[in-house]
Amino acid sequence: MKRVNLTDPTFTYDTDDPDGFHSGMVRLGPDLGAQQTGTSLYELPPGQALCPYHYEYGEEEWLLVVSGRPTLRDPDGTQQLAPDDVVFFPRGPEGAHQIRNDSDTTVRVLMWSTVIAPTATVYPDSDKVAIWTGNREDDVVVQRSSKVGYWHGEDG
Repeated sequence: MKRVNLTDPTFTYDTDDPDGFHSGMVRLGPDLGAQQTGTSLYELPPGQALCPYHYEYGEEEWLLVVSGRPTLRDPDGTQQLAPDDVVFFPRGPEGAHQIRNDSDTTVRVLMWSTVIAPTATVYPDSDKVAIWTGNREDDVVVQRSSKVGYWHGEDG
């Protein structure tokens, strides 16, 4: 069996992430050979968030607080989490969430989920929908308000 140790991970930071969304990530699934589930360890510096407030239509997600005290925003409001807290995010609007670090120390969280493609993610604050196809060339992020009818652009 393959294994990893999370004691001293090497985090990757995406330089394209805007301020407020800088987080380090270690994707564990590919290194361990997972195909139907994904697991990532995230490092959140003070003042940063993992991603915008969102919910998934295809995937269930879980969160385990490894260290620090992240803030969870969900449909019921915000709450501060503590080490060893576990949170489950169901599919759909009731599973909407955002993880932020409003503290003055670095936070680490482990997240895992099913991996489904195609799938859709909704970002209510910015009125966006993302369709993730499994093929980057076909993935799309659009404003929900830009939707067109089913037959739009079809010649009959």
